[in-house]
Amino acid sequence: MERLTDVAAAVESTVESLLGVFESARLAQSPAVPPAQLRVLTIISRNERTNMNRLAEALDVVPSSASRLCDRLEATGLLRRVPDPRDRREVRLVPTPAAHRLLDELRERRRMAIGEVLERMSPARRSELVRALAAFEDATTTAANGDSDGLRLA
Repeated sequence: MERLTDVAAAVESTVESLLGVFESARLAQSPAVPPAQLRVLTIISRNERTNMNRLAEALDVVPSSASRLCDRLEATGLLRRVPDPRDRREVRLVPTPAAHRLLDELRERRRMAIGEVLERMSPARRSELVRALAAFEDATTTAANGDSDGLRLA
């Protein structure tokens, strides 16, 4: 059996390769949106109740830094600030239809790029990969629910 540190190193190397595939897909997009701005769009598109404080918390930055990111996104037409209907003192961050299209296009580019890599693998190896990824996901879900030895995922 392989040592856990060897397996961890292999996973890390694979993740770095995957991030390279994702970065190539991002750079192929026109216009290319910086990673920090994409992260903001991803966060706000997943949670319709995101305000500036929640965004800053999710990004682990001060609210003024999050606000500057939002300023840039608003200037490019990818984000709107709207009053929160539950508390008019709060401002909710909302992705525009253009932002949703951009994220959908990026997701499709990533899947195509991953598909190109997967085509170079045999069907048996792809099946092994799917099983291994499912097992990894199950283990992270267990860890996130507190059923492990203290591993916490963000």
